Amino acid sequence: SAVGRGPEVPFRSEAYRISAVARGKELRLTLSALDPAAADPPQDLVFRFGMSGSFRLCPAAELPRHAHLRFLTRESPPRALCFVDPRRFGSWRLGDAWQPERGPCVVSEYQAFRGNVLKNLDDRAFDKPICEVLLNQKYFNGIGNYLRAEILYRLKIPPFEKARTVLEALKDQEQERKKDPSLTLSKKVKLRQESPDLLELCHTVPMEVIMAEKQLFDPEHSDNYAAFKNWLQCYLVPGMSSLRDRSGRTIWFQGEPGPMAPTGQRPRKTPHKKSPQLKADPEAPTPKVTPRALKQRRRAAAKPPKSEEKEEEKEEEAEGPRKGRARGRRKATAAPALPEPEVPLSVRRSRRTSARRGKG
Repeated sequence: SAVGRGPEVPFRSEAYRISAVARGKELRLTLSALDPAAADPPQDLVFRFGMSGSFRLCPAAELPRHAHLRFLTRESPPRALCFVDPRRFGSWRLGDAWQPERGPCVVSEYQAFRGNVLKNLDDRAFDKPICEVLLNQKYFNGIGNYLRAEILYRLKIPPFEKARTVLEALKDQEQERKKDPSLTLSKKVKLRQESPDLLELCHTVPMEVIMAEKQLFDPEHSDNYAAFKNWLQCYLVPGMSSLRDRSGRTIWFQGEPGPMAPTGQRPRKTPHKKSPQLKADPEAPTPKVTPRALKQRRRAAAKPPKSEEKEEEKEEEAEGPRKGRARGRRKATAAPALPEPEVPLSVRRSRRTSARRGKG
C-alpha cells in the first residue's frame, strides 16, 4: 500500500505459489513462480506481527483498512491475501534469515528450546522474575503475554519468583530422572503428562491454541473471540490480580505475586461484570434522569425566608468573592428578587455560589 512502511517486494510473476513456515513469533513466506522457466528466482519474506498484525483473505474490491501488503489471486472476482496491521508494530523484511537473537521455537523445536534454556541458566537474564524472562525471545521464542500468564497460573508459580530459582529446580529434577534406572521411557512420558514442568507447558499450551485454532481464531466465525475467552483460565479473567512488570507489560496471576514484585504497586483485581440488578436499582441516585423542573421545585422548597436571606447576603458581602472550581459550573436560574441597589458582578456571583454550597 502507499502508506506501508515495509520494503518494496521485487518479485514479479503472472502465477506463483505462496508457502509458509513459522518459527516462534516469526513467519517466513516463500513466493515461487509456477513456471519453471520464469526469470525471477523464489523470493522469501520474514514477517513479525507485533501486537495486531495478521493475514486476512478477502475480496480484492473490499480491502480492509491497514492492508499494507496484498497478494492477488487470478480467480474472478479476485481475492487478496493481505497483511493487516492497524498499529503498525509488525514488519517484514526480504530474505530467508530468521532474527539471530531469537532462540529455538517452543513449538517446532522443543528439545532444542529446552536444552538452550537449561544450559544457559548462568546468563544474567535469569536474574529477573520468571514472568519477565518468559518474554525473552532469546530463550522463549513464541511465548507472549497471554501465554506466560496461562503457563504460570497452571503451575501455581508466583510471577515475580526469580527465574533461576524456578528453572534450576527443573534441571535438578531432570538429572535425577536420568539417574533413576527404574524409570523406563514409557514411565517418563506418563510422568510428564501427569505433572508437566514449566518448559513442557511452554510447548503444550501454545499447541492447545494451534490445535483449536479453527474455534479460537477463525475470522469466519463471529463467536471466535468468545471461544478464546472461554479457553483462557487466567489472562483477563475476572477475579485475577494484575501488576505491571519492569518492562511495562501487565501480568495476570492468582495469589501472591512473589518476592521480586515491583515496589510501589498494589495488585489490581480484574473486576467481575456488574449484575443487572445493580444497574436497575431504583435506590441508586441518577442525576441524569432527574427532571430540571424537579430540581427547581426542591430549591424553592429549601429556600430560606427573606429575612434570613438578607442576613446571609450581608455576610457574603463581608467575605468578598470566593474562588474555586464552583465558579466554572453552570449558573443556577435566579429566582425573582426584590429590587435592590446595584452591586458588583463579583459579589453577585459570590452570593449564588455560597447559596449553592449552603443548600448542597
